[in-house]
Amino acid sequence: MKLGIYSACLPELSPDEAIEAATSSGYAGIEWRVSSQVGGAGAPDFLANNRCTVRPEEADIARVCAATRAAGLEVISLAPYIDSGDLDEVDRLMVIAQRHGVPAVRLRAPWMGPQGFHKLFDEASNFFSHVAVLGQHYDVQAQLEIHQRSICPSASLAQQLVGHLSHTSVGVIYDVGNLVVEGYEDHAMALQILGQHLSHVHLKNAAYFPDPEGGPWKHRWTPIDEGIVDVDRVLSLLEASGYSGWISVEDFSTSRSDMDKLAFNAAYLRGKPAFSSSTPQPA
Repeated sequence: MKLGIYSACLPELSPDEAIEAATSSGYAGIEWRVSSQVGGAGAPDFLANNRCTVRPEEADIARVCAATRAAGLEVISLAPYIDSGDLDEVDRLMVIAQRHGVPAVRLRAPWMGPQGFHKLFDEASNFFSHVAVLGQHYDVQAQLEIHQRSICPSASLAQQLVGHLSHTSVGVIYDVGNLVVEGYEDHAMALQILGQHLSHVHLKNAAYFPDPEGGPWKHRWTPIDEGIVDVDRVLSLLEASGYSGWISVEDFSTSRSDMDKLAFNAAYLRGKPAFSSSTPQPA
């Protein structure tokens, strides 16, 4: 398996700083957050003020792809915030990805809403059927991320939505941290359910904590070596299943600086058998 980093979890760093730090820490690739909302001055934030973001314009994507590869890293994928159903934007991003050698573009299912599950599922099914055609045409894989609060929070629902499509055109991102919040199925079973549609893994951790105001317990993102996710078991199951693709660290915890998180997580994971023989050592 190959160890990558998802730039969204590095809001303090510019893309150039992230490339340099990822290289020195021993990562093999970067999955780039793509959004028109690029952070600047002020307190960094994962969504509202994230500096480690690439604008969804071809010139910006071309520049970061070239800089990533010049540092000896791979460009894992582009991770834009495309609304489910927006085929024009999928087409546009896939054209850019193809031109610049990016193998995949991340997508999502609709958020659960008042329209109800069945209507949203039908709309998403139609959307991903068209996405599969685009993916085949451009030779760029669409990757459906398993995500809490969407209509695909679990492996079984993701497989129900896209399992009938070619796995080379549409794959699934298995996000083990999101499964803490919603959608958990035993990892061994979930990996069997996904089969060849497992195309990418997001690795982060989370746990539940009491609400100080006395309400229901709430989840919080934790350091990767803390929380509910049994990282050793997940990695062991992935290895046993024959998975040899990317694992992107998506650590949204805040107890360490972004630089310290990068270094700690790389060192922690490089000690695991799944990475000990395949991950580059720090420069």
